[in-house]
Amino acid sequence: MADVASRPEPFTLRTAPAALDDLRARLRGTRWPDAPEDAGWAYGTDLGYLRELVAYWADGFDWPAQEAALARLPHFRAPVGGLGIHFVHARAVAPAGPVLPLVLTHGWPDSFWRYTKVIPLLTDPGAHGADPADAFDVVVPDIPGFGYSDRPAGAPLDSIAVAGLWAELMSVLGYGRFGAAGGDLGSHVSRYLALDHPDRVVAVHRMDGGLPVFGGDPADLTPEERAWMEEAAAWGRSEGAYAAIQRTKPQTAAVGLNDSPAGLAAWIVEKLRAWSDCGGDVERCFTKDEILTNVTLYWLTETIGSSTRMYRANAAIPPAQLARRVEVPSGFSVFAGDMVRPPRAWLERTTHLTRATEPPRGGHFAPFEQPELYARELREFFRPYRDAVA
Repeated sequence: MADVASRPEPFTLRTAPAALDDLRARLRGTRWPDAPEDAGWAYGTDLGYLRELVAYWADGFDWPAQEAALARLPHFRAPVGGLGIHFVHARAVAPAGPVLPLVLTHGWPDSFWRYTKVIPLLTDPGAHGADPADAFDVVVPDIPGFGYSDRPAGAPLDSIAVAGLWAELMSVLGYGRFGAAGGDLGSHVSRYLALDHPDRVVAVHRMDGGLPVFGGDPADLTPEERAWMEEAAAWGRSEGAYAAIQRTKPQTAAVGLNDSPAGLAAWIVEKLRAWSDCGGDVERCFTKDEILTNVTLYWLTETIGSSTRMYRANAAIPPAQLARRVEVPSGFSVFAGDMVRPPRAWLERTTHLTRATEPPRGGHFAPFEQPELYARELREFFRPYRDAVA
């Protein structure tokens, strides 16, 4: 049983009207930069699109309605490892067999928001045309420094430390064994859950294999692995400026991003467009309301600085940790629209691979872009491991 002091308490999403008045005033007072003619997205965020988005944010976006929709999920906070952790805890509805607890970990630049569409598909599959026996108890925490979780006052936490917090959180919730899944930073956290708590994680599902780290003889790599590493290096040169800043000097960028909502929107929406399966049109994957719900969560919680500092923490993880092989049964769904997609040979080299698929639609934010497809991937992967928690 959890200690009384660590028991979760219901959490209510509530925004003071003054905070929204301040936001709108800042948006209307944006001092816009110039841009080369017909620059589009070539130099970063398209200025014309950003002006349109900011105008809607100031005078059309209904945050109270979006907040009320988010609040329909069961929100909680609990003290874990000395930090207040916010999480959604949605239990299985009318299960027809053993219920598998599943902790889902988000990435950057998002929060629990990444999984809002998929939660009901996982907790109540029978209501969505799937087998009721595939129901999960779903736990979606905000990483410390993201969303409604506390911001660490000292050094930022790396993925190893966050995995330790999640193991403790699942104990607080009464779950001895459970599944883990995630993408982006959440893929790293889920990996370390499997590495450091193999007696508790029955299986782990990830959307990506991370950027390649290999200290062996390159001659031992397959041609596909070598090509992937070259592709990853090229991607880093052309698309990795944000990561270089966040790994090294995140506090410098945080000053402007925390002060200017237009700047914050530019920083985030460029990634939503570049990393999703949108074909260059971000609103093919996300409506303006969806984009601004994610951005507004960052603005109101003032977590853009604390979230980027996790990159700095992860950059200091020793190579020996990065090279460890996951022996817990592992599955991957490598979505067609994601970037830097690892080959099967790499997944087999680095994990005890039991299932790998390549869904034809969806990108880096697949749980939000393609929730039905992502939910099906999780149901099918975890189905053989349900008896491990019975």
